[in-house]
Amino acid sequence: MPLYSYKAIDARGKAVMGQVDALNLVDLELRLKRMGLDLVVGGPTKHGGGGAWQVKRQDLINFCFQLEQMTSAGVTLVDGLTDLRDSLENPRFREVVGGLIEAIQGGQNLSGALGNYPQVFQPVFRALVKAGEDTGRLPEVLRSLTENLKWEDELAAQTKKLMMYPAFVGTVVLLVTFFLMLYLVPQMVGLIKTMGQSLPLHTRALMQVSAFLVSYWWAVIAAPFAIWGAIKLAARTNPRVRYQLDAFKLGLPLVGPILRKIILSRFASIFALMYSSGITILDAIKSSEETAGNLVIKEGLQLVGQQIAEGKNVTAAFQEIGLFPPLVIRMLRVGEATGALDTALLNVSYFYTREVRESIARMQVMVEPALTVVLGLILGWVMLSVLGPIYDMMTKIKL
Repeated sequence: MPLYSYKAIDARGKAVMGQVDALNLVDLELRLKRMGLDLVVGGPTKHGGGGAWQVKRQDLINFCFQLEQMTSAGVTLVDGLTDLRDSLENPRFREVVGGLIEAIQGGQNLSGALGNYPQVFQPVFRALVKAGEDTGRLPEVLRSLTENLKWEDELAAQTKKLMMYPAFVGTVVLLVTFFLMLYLVPQMVGLIKTMGQSLPLHTRALMQVSAFLVSYWWAVIAAPFAIWGAIKLAARTNPRVRYQLDAFKLGLPLVGPILRKIILSRFASIFALMYSSGITILDAIKSSEETAGNLVIKEGLQLVGQQIAEGKNVTAAFQEIGLFPPLVIRMLRVGEATGALDTALLNVSYFYTREVRESIARMQVMVEPALTVVLGLILGWVMLSVLGPIYDMMTKIKL
């Protein structure tokens, strides 16, 4: 079905622009009518496919929260989704909710309708909604999904914070270094060469580095982006390269352990949510594998699932794989023995979330002085290399 772009007006007279699948302009107008919009102008887009990037996590949080409130109050799904659609400002998500309404009115249940938009609603999300429908606990599942999405949003913010701060300070250091090498040092090199005396090794090295950067500064700037693009392309096309890259990320000093904790915290939270919703352990592990985002961890979880399928208990399987530290294994053992595995997994998630916050705080405390030391060493090298020969020459001048 082709994708149409449109400009329409809602019930309040506000202009709305977006895209929606339709057979033709007549079908487009009918679909927009069902969404509470009046078509102004529309036509087929040059590029098909939905824009999953236009639906943010905050939109999903509001979707789950409002739908949970309405279903808890006894409002039907169609009425609840209609009210939700009319309150949305994101045009793409408004179209998605309008499509859900059409699918449910056509006889599908909510989880089936969500399956029509796999770019927006991930497999774990759809599996949880289906479990809620099957067990009659849809409002509870939606409430849990709301809390989990909020937690994921906070975790994403923590991860972004971890990466952005060192990147910002490191960029400042690089800019200062480039200024020294491309502007200041060349200004002083001419003076140093006129002295006609032998130069120390560190001064000659500085002059060589500065000359190289002056001639090939564009290559130095472009090289990291080219290398990064080549690695991403290789990882996308070759699973073995991606596996090695994921293993390298986990092995990085300081960052690697934090990344592992973030992944395992996300897994434990999703696994607990699915298990408490009535999904079997094996199905929960299989669905949670996709949330890892790391092939090394995913492979470990697959081995856990295989061992549980062969008859091992959860604690023994995780212990043998070595994904979790002894403290977490003990928490799982107690939870499995008392029949409260979901609670134990939530404790694991809380444990790792706390560890991540503390690790990020410690790293931020360490990064600033470390980069300050690096900048100081670069400045010291430049000053020693430039001013050293000048000082030597002045001491040889006889008054």
